[in-house]
Amino acid sequence: MPVNATVARVWRGWTTAENADAYQEVVQGEVLPAIFDRDIPGLVGAHLMRADNVENEEIEFTTIIWFEGLDSVKNFMGEDYQRSHVPENAQTVLKRFDTQAKHFHLVDYFAS
Repeated sequence: MPVNATVARVWRGWTTAENADAYQEVVQGEVLPAIFDRDIPGLVGAHLMRADNVENEEIEFTTIIWFEGLDSVKNFMGEDYQRSHVPENAQTVLKRFDTQAKHFHLVDYFAS
C-alpha cells in the first residue's frame, strides 16, 4: 500500500474468459499508464487484481487507485468523482462494469 494513501477508489469490471487477457493488457499497457501520465496531484498508486476463478462465465477484475485524500480523487475525476473511468478501449473487452466507483477512507493498516 502506498505510504501517503488515505483514500482507496475501488472499481470492478467483468469480462469473458476469452477477453480476460486482452482486458488485462489494455489496463496495464494503456489505461493505468495514461492516468499516471496526467501527473494528477495526490495520486499515489494503483493495484489491478484479477480473480483466479470463472463465475457465471465471467472473470472479475478489481482496480484500486490510491489517493492522498478525497480532493485528490476530485483532481482525477472532477466534482462527479464517483462516476466510473472506463475508456472506450477497455469497454470493448468488458462484458459489464460498475458505473460508479466506491471510495474508502483508510482506517488502519497492518503488516508483518
